[in-house]
Amino acid sequence: MTLSSAPLESTVWWAHTSAASERLLRLLDSGELARQSRFRLQADRDRHLLGRSLARLVLAERAGCAPEKVTFELRCLSCEDKSRTGAERGDDAPHGKPVPTGAAQGWEISVSHSGEWVALALAREVAVGVDVERVSETRDLAGLAGYTLSDAEQQVWSALPAEGRVGAFFGYWARKEALLKATGLGLSGGLRRVTVSPPHAQARLLSWEGGGGPGAAWLSDLDRGSEYRSALAVLTDRPVQLAVHPPEHTADLLRG
Repeated sequence: MTLSSAPLESTVWWAHTSAASERLLRLLDSGELARQSRFRLQADRDRHLLGRSLARLVLAERAGCAPEKVTFELRCLSCEDKSRTGAERGDDAPHGKPVPTGAAQGWEISVSHSGEWVALALAREVAVGVDVERVSETRDLAGLAGYTLSDAEQQVWSALPAEGRVGAFFGYWARKEALLKATGLGLSGGLRRVTVSPPHAQARLLSWEGGGGPGAAWLSDLDRGSEYRSALAVLTDRPVQLAVHPPEHTADLLRG
């Protein structure tokens, strides 16, 4: 096996919102604490706290340093593209994908949360994106699908039995957003530009319209029960060896 064909390692940690504790506030920097204070709902505060503190603890463990030595830089690829072309930016507030700097430079992370779950994905020197979506009924599912799904995806989705469309829609969404997050574009990259395999088939990126698409991508669904859909994207043409830490293991890490 050559180095280029050797599997890459990627790790996912799952955290339940019940693991949130005020003790974790010590792990947040001043900017993160300021954002924490702006959330009105306790559920939003818990998800933000878990995402930021878990990322810092995991990276500190991997980098062999104290958590306070782990820093992040927010990078928005869409804004960088606009800056290069001279386009106006509507918001100069820091935003975008968190990129580890300082002692943890070289690692790549992605954080997602929905409902009572927070997911953290990690890889070394290769971009990752993780997404988790709570399956929920919506009044205008067809309209939302028209905004989200490519033409090819809509054809497959609309042919599904009615009772299976809600779960399938969020399966599509999770796969597509994981890919967009991995590239650094996020939702501003345009969900309809990305076409993935149907949720009942093995996860694959089928096509990407326009610029910003990855040269290669490994894509996989993650299991978080019937009420959620989740996916992980790693931007590589190599096989990926995936390790998943259950919430019980993550809770131990958060308790220190």
